Amino acid sequence: MSSSRSTSAAASSFTNALLTLVLSAGPEWTYSSAGAHTTSPEFFNHANRPAMTDAPDRPLGPPLPGWTPRPRPRRDTLSGPRCRLEPLSVEAHGQDLWQANAADTDGRMWDYMSCGPFADFTDYSTWLTGAAAGEDPLFFAIVDQASDKALGVASYLRIDPANGVIEVGNIAYSPALQGTVLATEAMHLMMAHAFDDLGYRRYEWKCNAFNAPSRRAAQRLGFSYEGLFRNHMIVKGRSRDTAWFAITDNDWPAIKTAHETWLAADNFDADGTQRHALSALTTALRKDDPGTV
Repeated sequence: MSSSRSTSAAASSFTNALLTLVLSAGPEWTYSSAGAHTTSPEFFNHANRPAMTDAPDRPLGPPLPGWTPRPRPRRDTLSGPRCRLEPLSVEAHGQDLWQANAADTDGRMWDYMSCGPFADFTDYSTWLTGAAAGEDPLFFAIVDQASDKALGVASYLRIDPANGVIEVGNIAYSPALQGTVLATEAMHLMMAHAFDDLGYRRYEWKCNAFNAPSRRAAQRLGFSYEGLFRNHMIVKGRSRDTAWFAITDNDWPAIKTAHETWLAADNFDADGTQRHALSALTTALRKDDPGTV
């Protein structure tokens, strides 16, 4: 019993000493009724802070004068010569997508997705309804300009206007869309909208580390590999390590030129076969070691 009282008294003494120290630290710090340390509004006033320096022993990031939060992407249609991205709608795209996805007879396209495969159209349309209603992720249907049919979906997600960071994901291409020029154009349109129209600084791509096709697609498009997040998620009851890729606004101008060069009509022969591979244009632009992924 005496040991318990001694421990309690010591803890109380420590708490009081800590409180005295915090309260004596000046106007930057206060002590809440719950006992947590909180920062006063004055602390966030840059005018009250010492000037930041660029001394050699205190490296800082580049200044961003005039930076303001970026606008969030809206439900706007993004159009290119071969495809367009329309805000996802069950009524407009549901049947087209269901029929296109039916060609994936073994459900392989859903292996690394958080959803699917779906038992029937009712099951799929329930998922589409929820996806279409969300703001983050913000889903689009990828529509073939020639056939006017929706062949896949993709979304913006983890949208961070304050820091100018946005991710592309939830990419579900039907077999008819996989490996096509349309698929590349769709990714280019979403990327160009994020950088050129909305002014984001960083565009991310993340995938299951085992998803080799997704990793190849990211690097082909010019994304740089940034590392592996181990035990990052649990998806469908399985542990997932996540591979991270990104393109920054500094990377974008050269990557944009590479995309446009590859997508140009003169890069394809009469049969639609590419004359030059996109990876041949983007490999040198990436900031990772191409041999490490």
